[in-house]
Amino acid sequence: MPGTTPNVTWVVKLSVIVPFYNVQTYAPDTLKSLAANSREDFEFLLVDDCSRDETPEILARAAADLPGARVLRHEKNGGLATARNTGLDAARGEYLTFLDGDDWLAPGYFPELLSVIEELGCDFVRTDHVQCTARARTVHRVPHGRRGVVMDPRSVILPADRSTSVDYAYAWAGIYHRRLLDDGLLHFTDGLRTAEDRPWIWRLHREAKSMAVTGLLGVFYRRGVASSLTQIGDVRQLDFIRAFDQVIEETAGDPEAHLLLPKAVRTYCAIISHHLGSIERFEPPVARKLRAMSAAAMKRMPQDVLKEALDSMDVHRASRLRRLRRRPSPAEVAA
Repeated sequence: MPGTTPNVTWVVKLSVIVPFYNVQTYAPDTLKSLAANSREDFEFLLVDDCSRDETPEILARAAADLPGARVLRHEKNGGLATARNTGLDAARGEYLTFLDGDDWLAPGYFPELLSVIEELGCDFVRTDHVQCTARARTVHRVPHGRRGVVMDPRSVILPADRSTSVDYAYAWAGIYHRRLLDDGLLHFTDGLRTAEDRPWIWRLHREAKSMAVTGLLGVFYRRGVASSLTQIGDVRQLDFIRAFDQVIEETAGDPEAHLLLPKAVRTYCAIISHHLGSIERFEPPVARKLRAMSAAAMKRMPQDVLKEALDSMDVHRASRLRRLRRRPSPAEVAA
């Protein structure tokens, strides 16, 4: 009838998933930056992963002031992967992206990023970012030279002996079309406390149809946060073994496993070597478990591929890993 308002289905263009856990010091800056990126068709899914400090109260206030904000609370701490999955399950957007609860954004960054993926029409776009350690600011770029060009994600996994975009695993450094969620490619492995992005980024590169890289800067990644698992040498750090076991297992089932496994195995070995090289930061029982679990992991790898990977590495890392490989290990090492 003339003069009546038709029913309008509200469309969410972008869902932003932001897990928080005991970040009361940083959450206000994070939320302020989200407000500077809000739009009437954006939603902000603020996942409180059972924080024990003032974070829940900060989020409750933000929900009232931040347009499109919804607070999703866990009654039990599940870790970053599980918190992101909670946000993914609740997301209604045509596009999705992530931010961590102690990082922040430049004003207007999300609208710009959204316009990039809409213009390119691809499954996902990866972005550069700014790493912030105390007062230092460093630009970190996606290790891929071509910008603004749509490509096959599988085609940029290799070469095995060089850093590629599959090694740039930060979930928050990009934007993703909803069809990836509908195809089962955006969820993380529940319960992973560290390296949760690694199986995720490998799956995206193996199975998504199209991607691009943009030089847009707008994510500020805070390093050196005392509560971050990258700074804590406890048993949760060892989840990287479960994460990379998953990468190896899933890649081994790929039709092009013979091409891709050398990259996956070499990366796994490099991460093991990295942790062994800073083993003094782990608690002594965790350090012993790291050695034992890493030795067992190397025995699980395809041995011919492992040999080639070790032969291709520098002498220092290769020697460290060969010593570990020779290490006697129990029949079963508790994961």
